[in-house]
Amino acid sequence: MKRSIFIIATLLLATIAHSQNSEYGNDDLKITKAEVTYHAGLDVLVWEITVAGNAGATTPSPAGKMNGAPVLGYVFPTSLKSTDVGFSETDGIVALALTSHPDFDDTPLWDENMDSKYDNDGVIWHPHWVVLVEDKRVEGGLAVKQFKKDDSTVKLPPTNPGMPMYMDSPGYGVKAINNTIKVVVPKYRMNNQTSFNYDGVAAYMQVNTENMDKPMLGVYKVYSVASGNLSLPYTVKNN
Repeated sequence: MKRSIFIIATLLLATIAHSQNSEYGNDDLKITKAEVTYHAGLDVLVWEITVAGNAGATTPSPAGKMNGAPVLGYVFPTSLKSTDVGFSETDGIVALALTSHPDFDDTPLWDENMDSKYDNDGVIWHPHWVVLVEDKRVEGGLAVKQFKKDDSTVKLPPTNPGMPMYMDSPGYGVKAINNTIKVVVPKYRMNNQTSFNYDGVAAYMQVNTENMDKPMLGVYKVYSVASGNLSLPYTVKNN
């Protein structure tokens, strides 16, 4: 785990200086604080990222197609195990990602904009559990871990979006207010874990459906890291 975190930190931090001058490198993606708090009375964990600007106000410009579709994310890399969030055992960094992407909808069970349609609200900020691995084929050096479609050893939660990646669409409530974006996660949905380390990252990702030499969902730019060095120094607070 420590080696994986070191590799990810090196790759992510190498992209920050360049990313700050890119299309989305503004204060809305400049993290000033990341925090996870366990509320015992409700048995939930509240995950929140605070930014210098307005959290969630910047969303991607549509590409008009799936291939090359942009994805913005406020991401919490953690020390959790893949089995804690419903995946089969696998190497990589388990992360909770709050994402926005106008070109597609990957939460088929959830109607985030409440218009009775379940396939048209990808731009609304929503959560995913993912497993991140090193991938030098993309500028950010990371990607969501993929697997072969016929791999019977892979287990995903029943709320997964049906893609051959370690990704889940758990449907937790996300709320952006002023400079903070929050998501509420029931404790039982993460194997009752309330003691783990984490960090906060703001990043640009992109979908690939045509070039087999690139990952399906890779990290291309990193705008900010809460700790400054992705050391996962933060621990869960109790309320």
